[in-house]
Amino acid sequence: MALVRLLVTGGSGFVGRNLVEHLARTHEVLAPTHAELELTDDHAVREWFARHEVDAVVHGAVRPGHRAAADPSRQLWSNLRMFFNLIACGDRYERLVFLSSGAAYDTRQPLVRVGEDRFGASIPEDEHGLSKYVAGAYLESRAAGIRPKVVELRLFGVFGRYEDYGIRFISNAICRTLYGLAVTLRQDRRFSYLFIDDLMPVVDWALADAPEKVACNVAPDWTDGLRDLAALVARQAGERLGKEVPVLVANEGTGKEYSADNTRLKEIMPNVSFTPTEIAVERLFSWYEDRLPELDRKRLVADR
Repeated sequence: MALVRLLVTGGSGFVGRNLVEHLARTHEVLAPTHAELELTDDHAVREWFARHEVDAVVHGAVRPGHRAAADPSRQLWSNLRMFFNLIACGDRYERLVFLSSGAAYDTRQPLVRVGEDRFGASIPEDEHGLSKYVAGAYLESRAAGIRPKVVELRLFGVFGRYEDYGIRFISNAICRTLYGLAVTLRQDRRFSYLFIDDLMPVVDWALADAPEKVACNVAPDWTDGLRDLAALVARQAGERLGKEVPVLVANEGTGKEYSADNTRLKEIMPNVSFTPTEIAVERLFSWYEDRLPELDRKRLVADR
């Protein structure tokens, strides 16, 4: 059965906005705002599905807990309510693509090329990670009989257009250089950074060709260090702007790594490919240059 009509949750956020733009090219996409659909309200969710027919759901909505969040409280309650309300309406659509997180593996310890077999070895303590863990554990326990068909994509570090340049490292670094500011970071760390464009074909695959129930890490074949990324941005800025850009590191040493093994994804999606970091940063640089008048310089503060 071809999946024609999709519900995308979190469509006004960074990842969701990119997904809506991409999926709308080939599907009819419904992306209700928070005011139009309160996902934590089970009655509202049931009523929405009673009024709208969709073939699949891409669930990316999450209650934010980052330092710029207006209210980071009740992440666990909100995230689980949203997830289970969608699961409870699983008889109304064929497939669910659940955008999860590497935080499900527990970020209290370094995650170095962590594989899916590590799931459950350590239970996250933070609300965001715990909500992703509980959802993933539920899906694993119900793998044989759950409806709808589910693909769980565990993301580690995604960057690209529409992300919050005030707090997200790569965009923050690019935008700072455009205003003649130094690139700053608290401490070096290694991440499995995924360029947003590379997520799109994975979601396409998850909607069309993936197994009925699978959880997999979505990460490139390499890791990137923040210090190396800062140097890359500074070098590209120097070439574009014709002046040297300093890189300031507040603390020496290296923080906890946050990286993934992508073997499972490459086995079941053998044609998956990833944009080299240098090219991805170059494309994002051009995107921000074209939108410089829209940026708020006051938000370009040092990474706290």
